Amino acid sequence: MSEENSQPSDNRFYPLPCMFTLASLFCGFYAIISAINSEFKTAAIAILIASIFDALDGRVARMTNSTSQFGAELDSLCDMVSFGVSPGVLAFLWALHPYGRYGWLAAFLYVAMTSLRLARFNSQDSKSESKNFIGLPCPAAAAMISASVLFLHFMGIDGEVQHISLLLLVYILSYLMVSTHTYFSFKEIPTFKFKPFQMLIGFLLIFVLVAAEPQIMIFTLFLLYLASGPTYGIVKKLRSSKKLMLPFKKKEQ
Repeated sequence: MSEENSQPSDNRFYPLPCMFTLASLFCGFYAIISAINSEFKTAAIAILIASIFDALDGRVARMTNSTSQFGAELDSLCDMVSFGVSPGVLAFLWALHPYGRYGWLAAFLYVAMTSLRLARFNSQDSKSESKNFIGLPCPAAAAMISASVLFLHFMGIDGEVQHISLLLLVYILSYLMVSTHTYFSFKEIPTFKFKPFQMLIGFLLIFVLVAAEPQIMIFTLFLLYLASGPTYGIVKKLRSSKKLMLPFKKKEQ
């Protein structure tokens, strides 16, 4: 039921959305097994598929009017494995292992921040209908790690890697998940000032680019989404500072 759901009050059991949630859990567990076997590309793909199932379970629950507290709790437990433990293990065995203590501490920090991210989301007011996320969603953080694996595999780098940027990436993802940066949730299709035909052409171009070079485009898209939160915060502060300066400028005139 993903982080996009408002938290329902009943505890009834609905098998259909739970099947998607458990499919996400299966992919996360399979990613752990693949990472242990040094099949890092397979593990990355499994985590990305898990994020797809995670996005579908909530939509299926809303479409079939089968949201429940049981499903929400199950989703959080499965998310902890699929988007916390699984990418943490993948990141450690793939890129953090050569850093020794600093490496496994970074992996643990990522897992801990995922648990805090999920706990904070679950404790939010269920009546709030915010269209945005506060902090980077853990499926997006896990997908960023997976996209990095696929991108470097596309660049011809197989097996374990050692680069300081990957260690920093894990720390940055850990911070962003528990930060107060605002991220668009895609709950509703945004209204643009473009005509429907222009929007269709734009989506078609994006689809063609992703289909042509999926490893590059998936990495690029998630990197842009990663940066969208801090960028939005900076723009918002600049706008507010300009509004505060306007009265002073009027007085000077």
